[in-house]
Amino acid sequence: MSKRIVIDPITRIEGHLRLEVDVENGKIRDAFSSGTMVRLIEEILKGRDPRDAWAFVGRVCGVCTSVHSLTSVRAVEDALDIIVPPNAELVRNIMHCSQYMHDHVVHFYHLHAMDWVDVINALKADPKKTSELAQSISKWPKSSPGYFSDIQSRISKFAATGQLGIFANGYWGHPAYKLPPEVNLIGLAHYLEALEWQKEIVKVHAVFGGKNPHPNFLVGGMSCAIGIDDVSGLNAERLALVGKLLIDGKKFIEQVYIPDLMAVASYYKDWGAIGGGLGNYLVYGDLPTNGFNDATKMKFPSGAILNRDISKVHDVDLRHDDEVKEFITHSWYEYAGGDGIGLHPWKGETKMNYTGPKPPFDHLDTSSKYSYLKTPRWKGNAMEVGPLARVLVGYAKGIEEFKYVVDKALKDLKVPVTALFSTLGRTAARGLESLLASNWAQEFYDKLIVNIRNGDTRMAEMGKFNPDSWPSQAIGVGYSEAPRGALAHWINIEDKKILNYQLVVPTTWNASPRDNNGHMSAYESALIGTPVADEKQPLELLRTIHSFDPCMACAVHLYDEKGNTIGHVNVFGD
Repeated sequence: MSKRIVIDPITRIEGHLRLEVDVENGKIRDAFSSGTMVRLIEEILKGRDPRDAWAFVGRVCGVCTSVHSLTSVRAVEDALDIIVPPNAELVRNIMHCSQYMHDHVVHFYHLHAMDWVDVINALKADPKKTSELAQSISKWPKSSPGYFSDIQSRISKFAATGQLGIFANGYWGHPAYKLPPEVNLIGLAHYLEALEWQKEIVKVHAVFGGKNPHPNFLVGGMSCAIGIDDVSGLNAERLALVGKLLIDGKKFIEQVYIPDLMAVASYYKDWGAIGGGLGNYLVYGDLPTNGFNDATKMKFPSGAILNRDISKVHDVDLRHDDEVKEFITHSWYEYAGGDGIGLHPWKGETKMNYTGPKPPFDHLDTSSKYSYLKTPRWKGNAMEVGPLARVLVGYAKGIEEFKYVVDKALKDLKVPVTALFSTLGRTAARGLESLLASNWAQEFYDKLIVNIRNGDTRMAEMGKFNPDSWPSQAIGVGYSEAPRGALAHWINIEDKKILNYQLVVPTTWNASPRDNNGHMSAYESALIGTPVADEKQPLELLRTIHSFDPCMACAVHLYDEKGNTIGHVNVFGD
């Protein structure tokens, strides 16, 4: 007999996610993923100036911070046929790469590592042996016996009081933990170091965008004017700071993150056969090297892989009506044409229709509507997006940078390429692309410095910024590869105002409910077959879900069960 496990909310993610799974004979037999937040940014944007959209959509997420704003200005630029100067593209790429570096490190240590690292077990470690192990896998300077002894002492004091602070409420001692005490202590120490490091790398956004989170963007380029000797501009001192931050970030990834990732992975190779799920992967492409309109010249190539067949990568066209469609069969929305149809985002509708049970409730009615997330499909296929998809597409296309990092990781771990299709592969891919992003950030930075030295200080193209030059109607699509996966915004402009605006975000792809044919999306599919040793402490379930780095909607409207607004915050004026 199967037993239903309900976790609501899933923690160590951004936002509200509910999972209901049926466990039978120690494994998950069925799974349902429900987004329990409402996001209606699309409705807020209607009738507004397209040039302002980036400031609104940037508030969709407080974790990605910049990717929605970047995607938005690209959508408007696509609609109005605006080509940004090379310097602006380089700055955007540098900011995007630094976002990868920050986001992936934070995810590994602060959102996901505790699924593999037993904090309490670290208290049993021998600091001397820990130091010897740390020095054998990395040349990171903070690795003395005294250093690890101090970390251990600090955590011991917490444990002695029964108050573990940020490490409270973990499943410590769970039989699924396999790391020896010394590896646990290394992971714990670097968890604390990453807290310090992450506040430094975000200064890249502050230099170029004025602040973090939610740095400033500009349709037509970037608003950070270059002035080498100008105290108020993007001067030599600030550029030098960016250069140092990128070097320090690369060092942290190479000497801390990757060695820890490989050390942890070596004890969990069995997870190379768990949590694979769909086997379908989708990438839009990003980090342009020859202008955003040249999709063939991007560091992250676009493409789709079906049924784990890496011998063939399918082309992706976000403008084609038959490629991306959103369905609402199991979503708390309604379409004018009925629930059974799928709509391309340019024709998308966002009308709430909550038909679920009145809170509080024990179980969702999963035979009907059970989520606030719509269900996107690519050519009718459920797709996984994110780091694993990007690494697989780059690897399948034979791009040398991808092949080098993937083949080295597989060789070091002594696992086959099929191990990538798993929870372990998803976690490892995030680290591998962090390596790539740290290298590319330096490459983009060097090009920016060369351009400035050669006298090119252009940062924006404002020729079409004036609405008087716009056509009466225009449509556009902007896309990016957010840390969590393929992100796109579709915009319809009419009479210089936004007529319609639709976002399909990475977690919409991965966390959405079943489609009109009853097919699962990535989260639900990946959970099938996942072992659960203790139904009251479903650590294994969290490992697979956290490997996606769920990021539910941050910007929401609040309603009571009758549909009335509970609260309204007027941040943006009218």
